Amino acid sequence: MNKVPFITKEKAQEIAKTYPTPFHLYDEKGIRENAKAVKEAFSWNSGFKEYFAVKATPNPCLIQILREYGCGCDCSSMTELMLSKAMGVEGGDIMFSSNETPAEEYAYAAKIGAIINLDDITHIDFVENILGKLPETMSCRYNPGGVFKMSNGIMDNPGDSKYGFTTEQMFEGFRILKEKGVKNFGIHAFLASNTVTNEYYPILAKQLFKLAVQLEKETGADIKFINLSGGVGIPYQPDQEPNDIKVIGEGVRKVFEEVLVPAGMGDIAIYTEMGRFMMGPYGQLVTKAIHEKHIHKEYIGVDACAVNLMRPAMYGAYHHITVLGKEDAPCNHKYDIAGSLCENNDKFAVDRMLPQIEKGDYLVIHDTGAHGYAMGYNYNGKLKSAELLLKEDGSVEMIRRAETPKDYFATLDCLDVYQNLEKEF
Repeated sequence: MNKVPFITKEKAQEIAKTYPTPFHLYDEKGIRENAKAVKEAFSWNSGFKEYFAVKATPNPCLIQILREYGCGCDCSSMTELMLSKAMGVEGGDIMFSSNETPAEEYAYAAKIGAIINLDDITHIDFVENILGKLPETMSCRYNPGGVFKMSNGIMDNPGDSKYGFTTEQMFEGFRILKEKGVKNFGIHAFLASNTVTNEYYPILAKQLFKLAVQLEKETGADIKFINLSGGVGIPYQPDQEPNDIKVIGEGVRKVFEEVLVPAGMGDIAIYTEMGRFMMGPYGQLVTKAIHEKHIHKEYIGVDACAVNLMRPAMYGAYHHITVLGKEDAPCNHKYDIAGSLCENNDKFAVDRMLPQIEKGDYLVIHDTGAHGYAMGYNYNGKLKSAELLLKEDGSVEMIRRAETPKDYFATLDCLDVYQNLEKEF
């Protein structure tokens, strides 16, 4: 897959006059086209809804774009619930999937009418004690254990995952919930992360559909929806073949008609939570080369660091890099692309073959639209960068300003220190 920057070198120079690097840049046109494609791929299911994983890219401007295509919000914390509510999202348009959840978060989720997706069977009594009475609609997260396999091998190991109900607990949990007055049931599962194959959703769906038939038969629960969650990935490597959401949607339809329709359960709604697929390829981190170092290896120092994109440092994850203005130049120089944190793993690339880079060059780091800005932090007192939207007409809008030192110090309780710091602002 050819990795193409959203902007040219000249456009980067123009933007940087107003918004200094580093900054995250999102492509409105790409986001809209992808959201439309997802909606069309599952249009065969009248109840389909994509609940965008707020954790992936918690920016209201971007989420509002997805809302235009019928997307809801998948939340995992109090602040994500609050963000969704502030945007006017509430009720069944919010899925609350969390774990080790504090009481006040369950209470707030219920208050705004979010669908609560329980992570553990012990949370049934926990939530009932908080609310007094369980909501009429509830969901349970399923963890079958073991390993999750497909034709191309082992994809993940649910048996080592901290999430969800066992198979036996699903049956017991549904019976308990039904006895306690729950009328509408959902099933949720997340068994593999960032799968770049059209097989994942259909195989997962078949497993969940068969479980749903058994659950409804043995417990009498009225199952209204099955949530395939996330896991549909993106091709971070340029030689990877991207997922085809149309093929994926058709694959799910086939097993839906194979398993659920004959069981008289053809009215079940299909939900998804594809944070990475919805937003990942449509964000890029733009940074500038500010240093070069020639020691045991060749280094290029940039003005971004792991604060702006943690995935390479945390996971050793690959993110493709383009040097603007040198897209067609030979990649005949081997570099480590490094940030400024006091950590040796603060590198966006290791031994990467790239065109010759000079100080002042702009580098685009691809596929940062999900789990990019969102995973940022403030180690070394570093400040998070701005988020910008490249609009369909080519203009650029700031959708989150860069942090300032005042933001960093704002939570200090030591008043005299803060007052002294304020004199610096």
